[in-house]
Amino acid sequence: MALSLSKKDGIAYLSFDHGKANEMGTAQLEAFSALCDELETDDSRVLITYSRRRSKRGTPIFVAGANVTERVGWSRDKVARHVRYQRDVLRRVRALPLFHIALVNGVALGWGTEYTLTADYRIGCKDSIYGLPETGLGILPGAGGTAELWAQIGLPQALRLGMTGERISADEAYRIGLIQELCEDVDAGLARAEALASRAAKNSPTALAAFKRAALAAVGASQEQRVDIEARAYEHCLDSGEAAIGRAHFDQIRAGEAVPWGDLEVFEP
Repeated sequence: MALSLSKKDGIAYLSFDHGKANEMGTAQLEAFSALCDELETDDSRVLITYSRRRSKRGTPIFVAGANVTERVGWSRDKVARHVRYQRDVLRRVRALPLFHIALVNGVALGWGTEYTLTADYRIGCKDSIYGLPETGLGILPGAGGTAELWAQIGLPQALRLGMTGERISADEAYRIGLIQELCEDVDAGLARAEALASRAAKNSPTALAAFKRAALAAVGASQEQRVDIEARAYEHCLDSGEAAIGRAHFDQIRAGEAVPWGDLEVFEP
């Protein structure tokens, strides 16, 4: 199995445990595409991505990078098509209508660092390591490391990582904003991720999706455009009936009880 997905109480758990070092290749991209088909329409409100994988030497691994060995003998055009497909799949993961938490345990190099950019919130274990070695291989980070990383950590830090290939620790990743929290180990990280997830999983799936889509659409937009996006997203919640459900169950919501929200209706900015 290329990817392992399980679900419980509105939370989807995606675990990496494949290949020699969780490397990402064609089979994994196809599995991600199928995963997006599923999570774009089902009742999951949170996705937690993590890995418990360790190397034979005991080194924890999140994702060691792309599966470049499968590209041996590929033509220039086939490589270009593959990387464009990769980029398109990760854009779908980024836009999933749910709260995506990435828990990074161990090595997250190249594709591993880039994959974290698809998450809404990133938690790093103390032994996690990040880096973009691509320019040392005659290419550049092609799954978001060039196009998106600078928006998360600033242009100077993105240029530093992309142009030097320097590997950085969890503490440094936290300092520059690549991850938002630090944790002791994968168990502590999962406990924290699940605490966040349980709060989000109680909320309206339509409202969660509308907030995320509106926030992402606001990036780079003018103030007038941002206000319009927000207004249309808010009115989407009204039109879907979720606002009425929220008002009718206000006391239960305050008490932390479950509410019979409607089915997901995705807002399109």
